[in-house]
Amino acid sequence: MIKKGLKVKILTGKDKSKEGEVIEIDRSNNRAKVKELNMIKKHVKTTKEKKGGIFSKENFIHISNLKLIDEKKKNKKTEAKK
Repeated sequence: MIKKGLKVKILTGKDKSKEGEVIEIDRSNNRAKVKELNMIKKHVKTTKEKKGGIFSKENFIHISNLKLIDEKKKNKKTEAKK
């Protein structure tokens, strides 16, 4: 099960085979945000309180396109090689 804070690998899309940490999960839509991956440009209008502009932010990725990385297995493999 994919949870917030775990490392995942992206299986499809423009960021295929990249790894990152899950920062947010939307369980009702089966989607997750991965830190600094699947970036989009958001155009924000200027208001009295905030300055506008174009901002980059993470977008949601469907959970079926993510693979959980088990770091315990990775560490065992690297220790066995030493």
